[in-house]
Amino acid sequence: MFCLRAYLLLLLNMMKYHQRKEAILLINSQSILTEDMLIRFMELNRKKKEMETELDKLKEIFHQYFDTAVGQNEKGEVTVNHFKLQRQIRKTEKFDQATTVQKLEELNLLELIQKKPDEGKIKSALDLGLIKEQDLAGCRLSKTTAALLVKKLDS
Repeated sequence: MFCLRAYLLLLLNMMKYHQRKEAILLINSQSILTEDMLIRFMELNRKKKEMETELDKLKEIFHQYFDTAVGQNEKGEVTVNHFKLQRQIRKTEKFDQATTVQKLEELNLLELIQKKPDEGKIKSALDLGLIKEQDLAGCRLSKTTAALLVKKLDS
């Protein structure tokens, strides 16, 4: 009885929201679908794609500005009236799987190898001095990403 009551309340709320009397009921999942919801979903999806395209163009312009002003993969900031645009640079490193496994096998450190290099164990072995950074030279892969932030400044 409680499920039916909750379901009917949900149905009434959805109908009020959409101001439509026709709805498709999916009883198994207790969801209500209306044509308006599907239309709205399609509209929002289209708008989302348009916004993402425009955002990508703006990001490209901002990154080009910073590449020229401060250099590629360099952080920077600029203030325009009451807004500050910042570019942050984030760098991640990880071990190249094939090269690291080969080096660890050469060093007879098989316990540091799973199907892929165990970065936690490698870090511990480095910290304990069991291996040296130069032993793993050429094994690290670096990845750099740039993030943009726009902040409204107090007037």
